[in-house]
Amino acid sequence: MRTQTLEAYGHGLYAAQYEELAVASLSDATPVRLQSRPLTIFRDHPIYPYCYAKNDVAVTAARLRRATGFRSDLIRRHGPAPMQQAFGLDFDGSDELEVHPDLNLLPEDVRLVLVAYACSISQGVMRIE
Repeated sequence: MRTQTLEAYGHGLYAAQYEELAVASLSDATPVRLQSRPLTIFRDHPIYPYCYAKNDVAVTAARLRRATGFRSDLIRRHGPAPMQQAFGLDFDGSDELEVHPDLNLLPEDVRLVLVAYACSISQGVMRIE
């Protein structure tokens, strides 16, 4: 795969997606490593790849996997505001959940740009949204 890392398992597409979007050569770009992956912050916007399907389907029609862990924390903290209201249940629990420690490397005010794409090994990139 000719990636910058030595991926030991699986195919290198997972590692390559981050390296392809690491556009640190742009004048306003700042490189950062999150979860051991190179990402670029371009004009206060971290650019994050997200493979949403392995066939040619629009992201609005795709069945998306549940976001968990780092990706979920990243979207909640730096993504758009939720479109649905939260339930008004009176729990005594804290609203602040512990987030992935790498998110502390990002400034609080950056806004996430998700580069969603449909891609398969046999057909390559079919759609970018």
